Amino acid sequence: MTHIIAEPCIGTKDTSCVDVCPVDCILPMSDDDTFSEVEMLYIDPDTCIDCGLCVDECPVQAIFPEEDLPEEWHKYIQINADFFE
Repeated sequence: MTHIIAEPCIGTKDTSCVDVCPVDCILPMSDDDTFSEVEMLYIDPDTCIDCGLCVDECPVQAIFPEEDLPEEWHKYIQINADFFE
């Protein structure tokens, strides 16, 4: 399992979660060229080690363990994965 960033991140893109991630799986970072072009942050499912440090750092409660993701936001599982393809 991995963690998923969902709809509350849209338009917020607070990078506190990026700062605490030990494996840099949350992108784009604020200094990336693509940061202003995307509407939210994304977690790479192949890199995430499921540590959960990002969950408490998110000020808008947009990050969930995949198994706890609310049903209405299940589409964000694929949205996060697609960003990294």
